[in-house]
Amino acid sequence: MKTVQISLNSIDKVKSFVNEITKFDYDFDLVSGRYVIDAKSIMGIFSLDLSKPIDLNIHAEDEIDTILAVLKPYLI
Repeated sequence: MKTVQISLNSIDKVKSFVNEITKFDYDFDLVSGRYVIDAKSIMGIFSLDLSKPIDLNIHAEDEIDTILAVLKPYLI
């Protein structure tokens, strides 16, 4: 598992983020305070405080570099 910080500070960013990660067959969790939600859930993401950076847990071993390349626009 790898954890990175991301910023999803607009509706368009949230939509494109979810579209990008649903292409991967791995689990992604967003952690904000004590809340953990599925990063592939748009409704779940909008339940978080998006004004602050959010931790993204990537539950993948093989394609970490590929995933990070796709997530580059969202990384802090």
